[in-house]
Amino acid sequence: MSADGTWNMTLNTPMGKQEGTLNLATDGGSLTGTMEQMGNSVEIANGSADGDTLKWDASITTPMPMTLNFEGKVDGDKMTGSVALGAFGNAEFEATRA
Repeated sequence: MSADGTWNMTLNTPMGKQEGTLNLATDGGSLTGTMEQMGNSVEIANGSADGDTLKWDASITTPMPMTLNFEGKVDGDKMTGSVALGAFGNAEFEATRA
């Protein structure tokens, strides 16, 4: 199932639930796009798509500078996965196709 398109995402972080949007595009095994959250938009980096598994990084500046490392699995119009939050451990995320 293609991951291309817009996704409404919820991150379950130590600071509570954070809502955002993913805009994704695949081309073979590469994944590109943007992640919008807390009024900021960042380009995703190091994106890869392997079947229904996606991996990407997002460097954020709010609430503090850090690089988030995502790994998710697409299942139809839903995506679930985990994100490494640097010194803050790991969190789960879920997304639905917009």
